[in-house]
Amino acid sequence: MNNKNYHEIWSNCLRIIKDNVPSISYRTWFEPIVPLKIEENVLTIQVPSPFFYEYLEEQYIDILRKTLRKELGENAKLEYSVVMENSVYSNNKPFTVKFPTNYKSELKNKPVSVPFNSDDENSIKNPFIIPGIKKLHVDPRLNPDNSFANFVEGECNRLARSAGDAVGDNPGGTAFNPLFLYGDSGLGKTHLSQAIGIKVKEKFPEKTVLYVNANKFQTQFVESVRNNNKNDFLHFYQMIDVLIIDDVHEFAGKEKTQDIFFHIFNHLHQSGKQLILTSDKAPVEIQGMEQRLLSRFKWGLSADLQAPDFETRIAILRQKIYHDGIDMPEDVIEYIASHITTNIRELEGALISLLAQSTLNKKEITLELAKQMIDRLVKNSKKEISVDYIQKVVCDYFNLSPDLLQSKTRKREIVQARQIAMYFSKALTKSSLASIGALIGGKDHATVLHACKTVNNLIDTDKRFKGQIESIEKKLKV
Repeated sequence: MNNKNYHEIWSNCLRIIKDNVPSISYRTWFEPIVPLKIEENVLTIQVPSPFFYEYLEEQYIDILRKTLRKELGENAKLEYSVVMENSVYSNNKPFTVKFPTNYKSELKNKPVSVPFNSDDENSIKNPFIIPGIKKLHVDPRLNPDNSFANFVEGECNRLARSAGDAVGDNPGGTAFNPLFLYGDSGLGKTHLSQAIGIKVKEKFPEKTVLYVNANKFQTQFVESVRNNNKNDFLHFYQMIDVLIIDDVHEFAGKEKTQDIFFHIFNHLHQSGKQLILTSDKAPVEIQGMEQRLLSRFKWGLSADLQAPDFETRIAILRQKIYHDGIDMPEDVIEYIASHITTNIRELEGALISLLAQSTLNKKEITLELAKQMIDRLVKNSKKEISVDYIQKVVCDYFNLSPDLLQSKTRKREIVQARQIAMYFSKALTKSSLASIGALIGGKDHATVLHACKTVNNLIDTDKRFKGQIESIEKKLKV
């Protein structure tokens, strides 16, 4: 007869387990377990969800068996009470795992192993509102057009494409984990990241692949906190085999989102799962991101996608024309490629506009029509303004070094320049207040709000200051 109580027995087991598993795994998978009772040599523990139980079964049964035998002897048994929302799933009685019989074969027909479906209100909340939690039911959210077959390779993207191809052949098994793709908007980061996911699904259909934009991820996380199911959110993302996070720079200034992603990143990486991240900046240039995350972004390979050269632009246009089954004169293709030079998205947009002009006006596609359309498109297109560009223009106007805006100095002229940069960033970009603050001096969203109010007040009361603002605005909109 064992004289120890169940709390003491479980505490002794945890001490051993803690020394033998990574700290993040211990916090995620063992701290939430609650010991309930012990009867003879049977210890009953409560776990927070069916997925939680299944993960313990797959990953940690050996150490559970060893530690429990050490405390209760060779005849040790374990019972799970699996929480389903506010009730405990037991199917009239809890099931028992008997050691040393074969664990997995014994559990094959046990109640908790039944598959979850859309009618089961007690299943883990999937943040994408997809029925069930089984891996086969997770929609990878990939656009089939974004395949490697439709991705044109050139000098501008060769390293990134080659690395992506290798990851698609062996996800989680290369040195490219994470694969960090970066470059300006419209250069093919989303296409390439999704192409990897498509290739993985083709070669390894049993693997769970998921593409999600950073803003969507953050929205889901906020919802999970509001609805008190943060653990379900965490467990959902920890079951993914290939996780693609687009625009990861959007996490800048969002501390709690960064924290939850840090734990997801660690778990997936330690489990040999593949992470693919995209950003408009290299890791070293991202501001407002925790250092522990930035260091992990550098663990694998960072590969940039650059503006396509003339030959690549020609190849992109030819592929698009061939795909759409259109005839187009070679001089028109060359004219478009020579005048739309920085952005693949704009290049394809110009081609679509030309086709639309030709179809709607029933005109033949000629060089003259292309010149009219391209000249109008280039003239009317507005340069995309970034927070970094605004800082540069403001610093040039006041003859200041850009480094001063990032410093902690409280000199009046520096503080005012910083406030002006924040004011224009809020007015002319889509960046959040938190992102703007993080990029301009590492400030919070409240500081940005205060800066905008200060600038607006000065515009109303100080003519000289108002003139400065108008001059800077003209430079920004040139």
